[in-house]
Amino acid sequence: MPKMNSQTPKNDPQESKLTEKLRSLRVNRVVFLVAIAILVTLSLILMITAIANRARKQQAQDVLNPVTDTPVDNTNPEPDSGKTEPDKTPEDSKPQPEPPKPTVPTLSLPVDNGTLLQTHSVEIQVFSRTMQDFRVHTGIDLATEAGAPVLAAADGTIARIWDDPMMGKCLAVSHAADSQTIYKNLAPDLAEGIAEGVSVLRGQRIGTVGESAMAEIAEEPHLHLEMTVGGEAIDPLDYFPAAAISSISTDTTYEDSDSEK
Repeated sequence: MPKMNSQTPKNDPQESKLTEKLRSLRVNRVVFLVAIAILVTLSLILMITAIANRARKQQAQDVLNPVTDTPVDNTNPEPDSGKTEPDKTPEDSKPQPEPPKPTVPTLSLPVDNGTLLQTHSVEIQVFSRTMQDFRVHTGIDLATEAGAPVLAAADGTIARIWDDPMMGKCLAVSHAADSQTIYKNLAPDLAEGIAEGVSVLRGQRIGTVGESAMAEIAEEPHLHLEMTVGGEAIDPLDYFPAAAISSISTDTTYEDSDSEK
């Protein structure tokens, strides 16, 4: 029997290299495809996430800023009460005149048959018989009999009653335009019903002439009358009518005796 050849054919080296290259290309292709698939998947995930975030953001804006179909009219925010304003006449549209301002009243003489003993003098000092010096005189002195009635010089309200150590029993009456008349050197007992806050009328008796002013005790019995407007001392004679002033005779006895000195 013929002998069989036991030798196996040997592999071709070139064929083995080709096979390895093909295998390597196949592996690389798989890796490339897998990488592409991962990139595509990631892109899809990012796209879906972005769309979802945009939708949530839009929903949040819609909740915070709801859109109304009809515009809101803010030109008349007050509710309509159903009342209609009356038609205005031309007279209503005219500016209304301001009410007249109160004026300082004209005064009446607070004593009858009085004599002007001393005038108002705040810029030039005058000699005081009692104090034996020169000083200002903030009122006028109307000489009359002790116990003579003292009358309110104008309508008003008793603002204050007090005892002054130098000017004796004093009483102040408030009038219009922040004015006051002040009566000093009164007798201790005032007229019945006279008290702070009580209203008085022009010519109403409020007290009597006394001799309580220690600073003017050397003078003959008299009423010391002062006047203020807005708290500032003024000359009462400026607010008496001419007829009242002419009825007062000025006592010049002291002035004559002073000039002889």
